[in-house]
Amino acid sequence: MSDIIHLLPDSIANQIAAGEVIQRPASVVKELVENAIDAGAGHIQVNIKDAGRTLIQVVDDGKGMSETDARMAFERHATSKISSAEDLFSLHTMGFRGEALASIAAVAHVELRTRLKGTELGTKLSIAGSTLEDIEPDACTEGSIFSIKNLFFNVPARRKFLKSNETEFRNIINEFERIALVNPQVGLVLNHNDTEIFNLPESGLRQRIINVYGKNLNQKLLSVDAQSSLVTISGFVGRPDSAKKRGALQYFFVNGRFMKHPYFHKAVMQAYEQLIPPGEQPNYFIYFTLDPSTIDVNIHPTKTEIKFENEQPIWQILMAATREALAKSSAIPTIDFDVEDAIDIPVYNPIKEADSFKAPTVQLDSGYNPFKSTATPSSYSPSSSSASPSSSSRKSEFDWSQLYQGFESDRDAVRKDLEMMGEVIDTEANAMPEPVQPSAGGEALFADTITPCYQYKGRYIITSLKSGLALIDQYRAHVRILFDQYLNNMRQQKGASQQVLFPEIIEFTAAEAAVLPALLEDMRFIGFELSNLGNNSYAVNGLPSGLENVDQVVLIKDIVNRAIETGCEVHEEICESIALSLAKAAAIRPGKSLSADEMDHLIATLFSCPDSNLTPDGKTIISLLTDEELEKRFR
Repeated sequence: MSDIIHLLPDSIANQIAAGEVIQRPASVVKELVENAIDAGAGHIQVNIKDAGRTLIQVVDDGKGMSETDARMAFERHATSKISSAEDLFSLHTMGFRGEALASIAAVAHVELRTRLKGTELGTKLSIAGSTLEDIEPDACTEGSIFSIKNLFFNVPARRKFLKSNETEFRNIINEFERIALVNPQVGLVLNHNDTEIFNLPESGLRQRIINVYGKNLNQKLLSVDAQSSLVTISGFVGRPDSAKKRGALQYFFVNGRFMKHPYFHKAVMQAYEQLIPPGEQPNYFIYFTLDPSTIDVNIHPTKTEIKFENEQPIWQILMAATREALAKSSAIPTIDFDVEDAIDIPVYNPIKEADSFKAPTVQLDSGYNPFKSTATPSSYSPSSSSASPSSSSRKSEFDWSQLYQGFESDRDAVRKDLEMMGEVIDTEANAMPEPVQPSAGGEALFADTITPCYQYKGRYIITSLKSGLALIDQYRAHVRILFDQYLNNMRQQKGASQQVLFPEIIEFTAAEAAVLPALLEDMRFIGFELSNLGNNSYAVNGLPSGLENVDQVVLIKDIVNRAIETGCEVHEEICESIALSLAKAAAIRPGKSLSADEMDHLIATLFSCPDSNLTPDGKTIISLLTDEELEKRFR
């Protein structure tokens, strides 16, 4: 029997590794920029074309490579970062696996131009599909220039399943921002299709955050600082009033490396307990510095999952540091026991005060009776001795019974008027037409005789159906109705727009601005009119009718962030995401009182919807209490 087990060629092994390390163009940007930082670069420029499909170029002024190093860098498991297994527990570099460049070279055309510092001539190297095509001397600048062209050219399935350019470029921006936030000492530039997206000079940490996300964030950041023998925590958390339901900026970094850590996220959220509404998320930029031997970053190829040796103590320190930062901003009350330099507050002494002050005395006229006689208005004077007994001598006769003359006759007249009004009301009530029956889907659900609707706590509508008693959430019902209307307007490409007198200017982050062009056309179909002002800023010139009292900035930001979170790619999904955000903003809020006609109209319109039981995001609208369940409750 012949042997069947054999070694795979390096080119195939590299392509397999590329499936884990290089998942999309953003992965290439991450690996190359991190390598440039490890090489000591002080300035890095990233040039992108077609969201990385055509070109990803990273230019740095780092130490560069010799000809031998340039050739060896693309070999699998070739690295200058570590030399033994023990080095894995004392990492001070971003990369260490030696897989990134080999994986990139396996699925793309790669050109490297590099010159070692202090040398006169550099090296130019070309690789396609792990095959070295050319290597020659080159007169280039000190540092390295990596040019990655035609990503996944030899893996058509991977290239086919890449997302749209907007989505892929947004992922590139996310990776770029993560690197920029943890390396403020490095100048970074990002260009896309010859358009400058970021130009971040060397700066401090707070200034780098402001440069990335806008100056409006400056007043919303609170400093966090905690030092212990286990860990040093620094960074910033957002003020409670800056929390939002989606699109929150939340970053953890450990020893200069971005990480995702749900357990530490709970520590931050617990510090904000009772300070922000349920469902909202605060901003935070938190940096951990600790002994590399107490963490393990060699868990996942993307190196975003990290294990901590002292996870629970660090959790406690993080929560305490966050609460302290919030307390310093008066977001939560604190007790201050420091009495040094405090102002002396005099203590009340009742004995001493009794000696210094005497209680005032009041003189009363015990013989004064206002019902027998009183002084005339002209003869009364506060300055006169009205409290004395002599004041009772000045009397004027006044018949108090005159005030009640005609009282009984007036009361009889009022009673007759009320009886006449009651007859009119009864007549109008009898003449009121019957409520309109709902169409199609809801007609079979109503009883033969429409019963009145009742509103409970300004949130639920109670009415009877053929099958029992229905409790309807008025907010969710209106969301369902508006969602179908907005979605229908977008499909038919029509929607009424209300022009605003003073256009609102909205500043978006680079990631939000990257996805906005894909949404503008559908937003225009439902009434939004946005004009691009450049530099990720847009002017809101028109809004859909009925949204005049809605915060347009929050609404549009919500639409964009919802599209980012859901990762919408298909046009229909984008339309649904926009319609849902708009419906939730325009729907009647819980607590609003509705008239009987409004409740009848809402129910009739709800049952005419294709799906009246659930909201577009799957929440229950109607809760039905059947006749059998009612009978069981009264047994």
